[in-house]
Amino acid sequence: MIPWLLVTQIMSDTGKSLSQLVGERMRMFPTSGEINRRVADAPATIAAVLAKYEAQAVGVDHTDGVSVEFDAWRFNLRASNTEPLIRLNVESRGDEALMRAKTAELLELIGGTPG
Repeated sequence: MIPWLLVTQIMSDTGKSLSQLVGERMRMFPTSGEINRRVADAPATIAAVLAKYEAQAVGVDHTDGVSVEFDAWRFNLRASNTEPLIRLNVESRGDEALMRAKTAELLELIGGTPG
């Protein structure tokens, strides 16, 4: 309940609608949304992706799959707990073209078929 009260306060303070506030955030942090791929071996696929990107990363977190962060973008890759799928999310800091390019690059590396 407290988050909604805070959102209501922000709306009141700025005079902006919820859709305007959400739109601003979406432009500030473009995201691919969750993309599912069926792969033969999810742990091996995650390891291969990590091997390619880990050296250039400013941060790596293994809390939920693997999250890899760079200066201007980041991604999370994890295996589904209930389906034979791997799940990818990519986000950038205000650069939709970069987000789309990195999403395509990662999907090419991951391979598999749409899930």
